[in-house]
Amino acid sequence: MRNKVLPLLDRTIMITRPRTQAAEFAQQLEDYGARVVQCPMIEIIEPESYEAVDEAIGNLYGYDWVIFTSANGVEYFMRRLSVNGRDASALDDLRVCAIGERTAEALREAAVHVDVVPEEFKAEGVFRALETYMGGREKLQGQVFLFPRAAVARDYLPRALEEACARADVVTVYRTVPPQNLDRARVEVMLAGGGIDCITFTSSSTVANFALLFDTTDLNQLLAGVDIACIGDITAQTAADYNLQIDIQPAEFTTAALASAIADFYSQ
Repeated sequence: MRNKVLPLLDRTIMITRPRTQAAEFAQQLEDYGARVVQCPMIEIIEPESYEAVDEAIGNLYGYDWVIFTSANGVEYFMRRLSVNGRDASALDDLRVCAIGERTAEALREAAVHVDVVPEEFKAEGVFRALETYMGGREKLQGQVFLFPRAAVARDYLPRALEEACARADVVTVYRTVPPQNLDRARVEVMLAGGGIDCITFTSSSTVANFALLFDTTDLNQLLAGVDIACIGDITAQTAADYNLQIDIQPAEFTTAALASAIADFYSQ
């Protein structure tokens, strides 16, 4: 019988989050008894140009809303705001939407008010939350939204807003790139030797970059015998696109929920 207090005792979990953001997730897994192996598939770096961001910051009075999709977006936007000689008060007259409680916390820590935190983290759920907040789809007409976000991201929400006759300006405040110094041979040895029980993917980029590391579009054979855990259905769909079967997927899109789901899976 598995240890009910430490259901991940003797289990080795590989996490692919950026190293700078992995500590909390690693601790959550270790609290269940897991041995954690870090294999970061993403590095967060500055955009190639700040021109569009700086232009948006110089014209914040022309926006009704700013939508932050991640804590990274908050960090890099606020950093650029400071470079332009402005502070959090520059956002006082805008409505602010934060996707995810972690993003909301980052905004509050930066002294930015938050008006909307959608219950569902997916773009479709965010659009519904905005509709509800505004009192109907027709109230979105003419609203101007600013999206400071990663260089590569889903376009569903900007498109949906534009279809509702709003304007959506997407500006790149950071980029996610594959890590430069990852030891592929070490990862391959661990996988081939059965040293990994479960690998976790917390974004589509982590899946795609993992496949890129091994120069493949089919991860099924490489990860045979390894349980696959994904944080949400967008990430899960990307994993499926690389021929992976998803074993673990929590209902809530947070690392705490993912760690709990992994613990539940192995406690059966």
